[in-house]
Amino acid sequence: MKRNAVSLTMAAAMLTGMLGSAPAFAADLSNLPDQVGEGTITATPDMYADTDLSDPYTVNMYLIGDTPNDWDEVEAKINEYLEPFNTQLETTFMSWSDYNTMYTLVLAGGEQVDLIFTAPWCYMYTEAAKGSFYDLSEDFINTYMPLAAKYQAKESWDETTLAGKTIAVPSNVAQPQGKIVAVRQDLMEKYGMTELKSWDDYKQYMLTIAEKETPESGIYALAASGDNNELWDVYRQQTNTMLALDSNYMDFIYEYKEGELPKAEDIKFVYEYEPFRQYAYDMKEMADAGCWSRSALTNTVTDDDAFGALQGASIAWNASVFTYMKQAEKAEGVECMAYDLTKDNLVNAEAYSNNDMAITAGSENPERAAMVLDLLKFDTTLNRLLLLGIEGVHYSIDDQGNYTRLDKTTDYAPLGISAAWATKNGDLEEAGTPERELAITDAWKERVVSNPTITFVFDDASVKPYEDAVISILNDYVPMLELGLVDDVDKTMDEMIQKCYDAGLQNVMDEFTSQYNTWLETR
Repeated sequence: MKRNAVSLTMAAAMLTGMLGSAPAFAADLSNLPDQVGEGTITATPDMYADTDLSDPYTVNMYLIGDTPNDWDEVEAKINEYLEPFNTQLETTFMSWSDYNTMYTLVLAGGEQVDLIFTAPWCYMYTEAAKGSFYDLSEDFINTYMPLAAKYQAKESWDETTLAGKTIAVPSNVAQPQGKIVAVRQDLMEKYGMTELKSWDDYKQYMLTIAEKETPESGIYALAASGDNNELWDVYRQQTNTMLALDSNYMDFIYEYKEGELPKAEDIKFVYEYEPFRQYAYDMKEMADAGCWSRSALTNTVTDDDAFGALQGASIAWNASVFTYMKQAEKAEGVECMAYDLTKDNLVNAEAYSNNDMAITAGSENPERAAMVLDLLKFDTTLNRLLLLGIEGVHYSIDDQGNYTRLDKTTDYAPLGISAAWATKNGDLEEAGTPERELAITDAWKERVVSNPTITFVFDDASVKPYEDAVISILNDYVPMLELGLVDDVDKTMDEMIQKCYDAGLQNVMDEFTSQYNTWLETR
């Protein structure tokens, strides 16, 4: 699974912004540009005068995702830059296939962890509820993270402030996050198709590949792995819906109306929302036709990697699909294309909090961890190392500040690691972005809408046993339904929903409604 929401929320009936007007910085930053991207930001040890740098310290950072081939070289450059700060960085990657089991164990175990990637879809709320993250108070940020205090978008802090505590530093950019599909255009043309304009067009392409191509070449229409959650996002984008709750398949959904906050009664348990049932019907039709392997539930190779390796004929995701399209096109005769199947529908803005870095509560030196995070996020040299790799090896920069991929970029992909997602500032763009990519991403800008419920966070403390029981049931059923690997969609869905209510879903929904209405009164 790429980004499945995992585990529900912690205590916080509403998010409360902690960082309003900031007191004077401990260090003089007046010589730095007013905004990120307006000039080079170069940090110096004297900016961290309140951080004790007398003893050497190694900051241990844990990330999710697979280790880039050239990570050791990049990390060596980072550590060379950190020498004047008497600090080193040591990074551990929890692979896509392992992070679901490793993440909680790492935080609960004896490993020394200072910094860790987190997100609403990556254990942020459940670990925050356990007290796994350090409380980033206003004073702490102003004292030990002066660059974040100056440059981090002020409105972004609300999204990682839970029950009055800021538990992570969010990304510094909220960008369009539309969901699209990428396909093998050469196979489209092989079977007489030219363009995909709708979900029905895509479905026909999938069924055609399964019928005519898979028996011939073994290429699946989609080499699914774990679930088809990204494809569900493509499907539901047709319905102009947003999520009031998004965690570990336990989603509460509503239909967006411009200028309005949804009423509590308009928010539905997603599996009681009719479009999901229709989606499940389509998934079964595709599964029965052989669009993906019958072992898709346990596949360990992601659908994206399989697409890049020519084992799948389509994928669904955000603009990240273009990376895998380029991988596939290295093979002679292969041509790929991305399609927005929902051009007449709104596009969600990615939340600042969709990718975050947290200091752990167990850090032996949270002040030093804060300094390293501050540097990685805002010092121009370190930020580019983390996001793009080594200049002249993995990328080059032009006079306009746009980057170009070089031959070694395959060993360190731009914005390819989770820490890069959390430390991006929105000031780096790729030069010569292909027209096919711009055609989609530029069109998103005209339709992008922020989720008006983004600052509501459900406090599950009083209903946690019910919630855990419901999530356990969903984890058993939803992947099967999303992959169509069931004998009867209606029977399976009805059985799942009934089990959820038997396990206490109504208790969770009642508590959610109560808290949501309280929050709504404050808007």
